[in-house]
Amino acid sequence: MIKKIISLVKKFIFAFLLLYGLNLCINSLNVIIPINVFTLGTVTFLGVPGLVSLVAMFFMTK
Repeated sequence: MIKKIISLVKKFIFAFLLLYGLNLCINSLNVIIPINVFTLGTVTFLGVPGLVSLVAMFFMTK
């Protein structure tokens, strides 16, 4: 049980760092993916495909 919680926390931290790094890299293009519960949950459970889908949703709404 503890190992699953630690694994989930690691994924959560990785998702946060991935979103933060993405925001730093594409800030010059005026693209900002907000870091909130929804985006962190999406990237935590789906990984990089979830991040790509968030960026795609950003461009579809603009």
